[in-house]
Amino acid sequence: MSIVERDLPPASSPRPTFDRPALIRRADVTRHVWGDAASGEVFDWIYVSSERVHALVFGLAPGCEFRHSEAYRTVFAADEVLHVLEGTLVIADPQNGEVQRVPAGGSVFFRRDTWHHAFALGPEPLRVLELFAPPPAAGASSAYAREQPYLERSRYADDGLVGRWPSGAPLARRLQVLRDDDVVWRRDLDVLVGILISTEHLTVGTLELGPGEAARAHDHGGDEVLMALAEPLWVRAWHDGAVHVFELFPEDACYLPAGTRHEYRNAGGATARAIFGIAPSYLP
Repeated sequence: MSIVERDLPPASSPRPTFDRPALIRRADVTRHVWGDAASGEVFDWIYVSSERVHALVFGLAPGCEFRHSEAYRTVFAADEVLHVLEGTLVIADPQNGEVQRVPAGGSVFFRRDTWHHAFALGPEPLRVLELFAPPPAAGASSAYAREQPYLERSRYADDGLVGRWPSGAPLARRLQVLRDDDVVWRRDLDVLVGILISTEHLTVGTLELGPGEAARAHDHGGDEVLMALAEPLWVRAWHDGAVHVFELFPEDACYLPAGTRHEYRNAGGATARAIFGIAPSYLP
């Protein structure tokens, strides 16, 4: 990228939308480069950006990072879950000095008005699924960020804990790393569902289907983005009199509009795993 290109005004992120159930292959996802010389640049694979939910994968090369700049600010009016697909994420709240380390397979959650920076730790590239609601279409991303007071100074440590940890309370804890004990398990679909977070704006959870298992047909009160994580997963959906059948391989996704009747199936011989984001409501 040339110096002239770096001086261009920020380009808006693409917003791929669908008016029916859709299969989104990793190879076909909309690409975008976010950031500038001051913030650092990040590679985006944008899967869905509907009126209700926003889902993308962002990537950083080993040792790289994104912070923020005047043009690219990282504070939004949305609930967010970041799920690490590859590499190790170090995420920081530069306003309060909180830093968390999230390995591959782990997730971190934060609510609106949380400034955040990300660093790729170790020799592997970093790839992170980001689930975000309310979405940019609701004015919750860059338009909102430009209206907020600019964070002039970034902190990456809480010095108040030095000499008094673990007895002292942290100054702030806005970045919630989601542990196994935080998962709320359900068998409401006749398969194993693990709810990672559920707010008034966004529910994020995981699916596990053993060989031959099928989830019963159901629907949700929000738009759903489902990404396969391990082994092929079949999705069948009924929408406006048509039947849609998708086979998802790892990092393929499907989009299901709110109210769409659908089911998940594992036709293979190993456990299939997936992660989903539904906004605004998981329940019908």
